[in-house]
Amino acid sequence: MFVFLAIYLPVVLMNECSHDEKDCSDIYNSEETVSRFYFIYPAGDIPVSVYCEMVSGGKDEDNGAWTVFQRRMDGSVNFYRPWNQYKRGFGNVEGEYWLGLENMYQLTSNRTYKLRVDLEDFEGNKAFALYSSFSVGPESDGYKLHVSGFSNGGAGDSLSDHDGQKFTTVDKDQDSDNNNNCAKLHLGGFWYKDCMQANPNGVYIWGLYDTQTIIGNVWSTWRGNGVGMKSISMKIKRVP
Repeated sequence: MFVFLAIYLPVVLMNECSHDEKDCSDIYNSEETVSRFYFIYPAGDIPVSVYCEMVSGGKDEDNGAWTVFQRRMDGSVNFYRPWNQYKRGFGNVEGEYWLGLENMYQLTSNRTYKLRVDLEDFEGNKAFALYSSFSVGPESDGYKLHVSGFSNGGAGDSLSDHDGQKFTTVDKDQDSDNNNNCAKLHLGGFWYKDCMQANPNGVYIWGLYDTQTIIGNVWSTWRGNGVGMKSISMKIKRVP
């Protein structure tokens, strides 16, 4: 309890929200332009901590606030988790974390968002993929993924094949593979199809690995299925 208060109170003082701040764009528009974690209120009165990536001075389409819902950077957080944890979120917003499927649904249910996926390998190469439309459906529909409008930032398109898929975890199989639970097979949790071109929530592997089964945090159209990423972040930005 004492540790929690020591962390919580300073953040509240820096981020005195009105509960109208549904995402990072609302925070950015209130002249908070420092990239760090803030509290947002995607469902109303319940605060949710999230990392806001604030961008200015770049291309017009990049400027503004990006709400980060997934981030891998050092392997400090285990992403092989059950349904309830993927639903509510886990990890550390200052490091590796998953925002939570319910929060993502609440965020994207009434507003239009685009998605950016940023990747870096262990050789220092960077690339990204951009999608002009992104949303997550309600739990009653399996938190189905809706993504479209790909444009290439060097990473290629590893996500469009997952469009329309329900979310699958080790204990809740909703993928299109009739023979396997793709989360068990690839040691992650994702909108698997039969099974995947992207596995951002797979095992954090330090670069090249040799295995018959894809278990790493890979983006297949960029470095293939045998190279784990040093960092992956998935973030959304409100479209006016």
